[in-house]
Amino acid sequence: MQSFEAQLTGGHPNSLGNTVAVVETVLQNPERFEALFNCYFSTDEVVRLRVSNAMKRICKERQDLLVPYIGRLLDEISRIDQASTQWTLAQLFLSLENHMDEAAMRSAKELLIHNLENHTDWIVLNTTMETLSHWAQSDEKLRRWLVPQLEHLSADSRKSVAGRAKKMLAKIA
Repeated sequence: MQSFEAQLTGGHPNSLGNTVAVVETVLQNPERFEALFNCYFSTDEVVRLRVSNAMKRICKERQDLLVPYIGRLLDEISRIDQASTQWTLAQLFLSLENHMDEAAMRSAKELLIHNLENHTDWIVLNTTMETLSHWAQSDEKLRRWLVPQLEHLSADSRKSVAGRAKKMLAKIA
């Protein structure tokens, strides 16, 4: 049986490659989830991109497979300096918020705040704004911090970033 890393290697960097087949394998054989998760540590950034895509797909179908890995997402995966990993974390944390304890939520907020302040990738900014804005609706301290960030980003030269910032400002106003 070919390893997940080998299955996720090659092809055009922006294609899904064999991601959907890998997801189907994991959904049919949940005991193989860890093998897929460990592909986040591949030296190949295309593999890591596809692992991120697979994680989102699996999370939609079987959140329970990701719940035991929340700590590792926060502690290990968050250190991967790759835009696709960071935007995926923002999406996963939003999906998994009901499974996160107070400490995990605090760590997730800290990571996303850091990403909003320091990343320049438009998808990282958009997904991070989305998640933080959702959380800011019930977290006044976060809302007070986020409003000026969104105001600043609403003037971004990239239409998608500026538009998302304006939309999120309206959402939390």
